[in-house]
Amino acid sequence: MAKARTQFICQNCGTVHPRWVGKCEGCGQWNTIVEEDPMGGIGGGPGKTPKKGRPVALTTLSGEIEDAPRIQSGISELDRATGGGFVRGSAVLIGGDPGIGKSTVLMQAAAALSRRKHRVIYVSGEEAVAQVRLRAQRLGAADTDVLLAAETNVEDILATLGEGKRPDLVIIDSIQTLWSDIVDSAPGTVTQVRTGVQAMIRFAKQTGATVVLVGHVTKEGQIAGPRVVEHMVDAVLYFEGDRGHHYRILRTVKNRFGPTDEIGVFEMSDKGLREVSNPSELFLGERNAKSPGAAVFAGMEGTRPVLVEVQALVAATSLGTPRRAVVGWDGARLSMILAVLEAHCGVRLGQHDVYLNVAGGYRISEPAADLAVASALVSSLAGLALPSDCVYFGEVSLSGAIRPVAHTAQRLKEAEKLGFSQAVLPSASADLPKGNGMSWSEMESLPDLVARIAGSKGALKQADNDD
Repeated sequence: MAKARTQFICQNCGTVHPRWVGKCEGCGQWNTIVEEDPMGGIGGGPGKTPKKGRPVALTTLSGEIEDAPRIQSGISELDRATGGGFVRGSAVLIGGDPGIGKSTVLMQAAAALSRRKHRVIYVSGEEAVAQVRLRAQRLGAADTDVLLAAETNVEDILATLGEGKRPDLVIIDSIQTLWSDIVDSAPGTVTQVRTGVQAMIRFAKQTGATVVLVGHVTKEGQIAGPRVVEHMVDAVLYFEGDRGHHYRILRTVKNRFGPTDEIGVFEMSDKGLREVSNPSELFLGERNAKSPGAAVFAGMEGTRPVLVEVQALVAATSLGTPRRAVVGWDGARLSMILAVLEAHCGVRLGQHDVYLNVAGGYRISEPAADLAVASALVSSLAGLALPSDCVYFGEVSLSGAIRPVAHTAQRLKEAEKLGFSQAVLPSASADLPKGNGMSWSEMESLPDLVARIAGSKGALKQADNDD
């Protein structure tokens, strides 16, 4: 029998090394390499003879298609993020920073499903039963029939779930605390996490129960442990938020049974998480309509339009290298917009510090915000306030042209609902609404936008002379 070789696995990214090293070659983290037994966990060692397989039945692509049966929690924002509710027999992974509200929203969902006569089991591996009960009392969930257990052993959890009636929803908080008898590694290692998640997924597929797994995140915001865990589960959701703000966003990044760009918005209170049905009002609640450098961006999160304020500050600097600070947007894309403004519009920003912020701690990922960012930058440099009842959206190309974006009608409809009467958008925009009460200006290139904001080239030159 061949001798099993020792493996050294990074506990941050799961990269396998032939020997111990101080720095992982995969993720660059220091002191994360741990020796593990390759015989444990999934699969066998090199000396194990594989058993003979059995043939499986083959079928064709044509046939009847049934919609995946779902369990609606009654929390509309959670159901939106999951694509309409939890799918029976699926495994869902939820990650987020410590204290962001993962256990809170899951306890509220468990209580809501229990009130709808679903059998829910909550397994806590980080907190004692008394601590979970205190949270349930604070959230008003203590009067429900949610079944609670404090256990971390995978075999004991599966034996408990197998007794009695099949549960409709199982919550495991968290996967980093799971450990199995068949693996010699310590709890929280890559092999233990992978083995525990695979066992939970196998239980979900065999019984039809929905399993929700809670995962920790690293400093970079990624779910800790091997990345293969995200490929194993059916859906991956991230719970985002800033401790300086009272709202939380549940963002879907993977969903085999629904869209991958939906979000659910919640507001943190002393009674738990409250749903925010209109997040645009939340992000625009404290606007100063008369200050320069502020533009309202009409964005899209999945099928939901969201209006958010983009703030820019352009100030003269005496430093050799001006500062570029970005919060809530891509810093590389800001550099591109600044280069386009200087190359095609004559807007000189080489001797100015540029600070860009998305109000409310919101994060923008779509390129449709280019037009709003450019408008805010020019407005701040010229010292001219933009119209308070105008929204901006459109993608800026390197040639200075403004390219159209999708979902124009939904963006304009949301803006009109919130009292906006003007819009600046690309000239070739499709699906423009008919009979809409708003008026819009179609822009072909970025110089047209600069001329619209400044009124004339002299306004920008005067602003540069004042600086």
